[in-house]
Amino acid sequence: MVNKIKGLGIALVTPFTKDAQVDYKAIDKLVEQQVAEGADFLCILATTAETPCLTAEEKKHIKDLVVEKVAGRIPVVIGCSGNNTSEVVNALLTEDYTGIDGILSVCPYYNKPTQEGLYQHFRAIAAATTLPVILYNVPGRTGVNLTAATTLRLATDCDNIVAIKEASGDLRQIEEICKNKPEGFDVLSGDDGIMVDIIRLGGQGAISVIGNALTRESVEMVHQALDNQFEKAEAAQESLAELIRLLFVDGNPSGIKSVLAQQGRIQNILRLPLVPASQPTQDAISAIIK
Repeated sequence: MVNKIKGLGIALVTPFTKDAQVDYKAIDKLVEQQVAEGADFLCILATTAETPCLTAEEKKHIKDLVVEKVAGRIPVVIGCSGNNTSEVVNALLTEDYTGIDGILSVCPYYNKPTQEGLYQHFRAIAAATTLPVILYNVPGRTGVNLTAATTLRLATDCDNIVAIKEASGDLRQIEEICKNKPEGFDVLSGDDGIMVDIIRLGGQGAISVIGNALTRESVEMVHQALDNQFEKAEAAQESLAELIRLLFVDGNPSGIKSVLAQQGRIQNILRLPLVPASQPTQDAISAIIK
């Protein structure tokens, strides 16, 4: 299967109103601005979207809104994950994915499966859909690492597993995947701080948090790296390094919501158990933005 999901993808936030309701008008404006500023694809209803704190009705409304707003201009990837394989498979078999171009599925969390369990889990997911599937490895959140060997096994055995969003932070592991991956399988950075480094190793793009707020700058940096203009890309990455660090000091999406709120684009509201970034973090972010 040919993978069209490359370049700079944005892990879209879910804005809330002051009374903690989904702010659909703000989503509409964010999506339009991100498409206009050159985002290559959007990734909705994943970690940065606070998806565990959204109702089924809210998730459906967000999906329908984004698909309608994008109107086929760029691919839309949607999160579809869980630590109960049968529930994820059932969702893929029964829910409406019209207008969706790919699935992002994170490693099962909390129950900490073995590598064989991870392999069987993702193989079942791939078999339940004809859409391209992007694996998502983020051990800091899930408690389990999808090893290079298991990633390569899935990439080889499942035609519609087309990429991995790698957020392990282990450049040696990522390099092993890049060196040994089958043709047509791509590596996407899931870590804003090392997007350029992963592309240098052979990655084909990123799913970015900072791209919510600095879309044009993030797109330019990733495209420079993909065009082998690494000196320019690395300079851009260095210029963003401190802001990127601050985005994650108090957790994601607390940091990026602070940036967007200071830009006047959303309210700085999260749903419990998440809370806004601390005042010192917000002050440090404000100093950089100014």
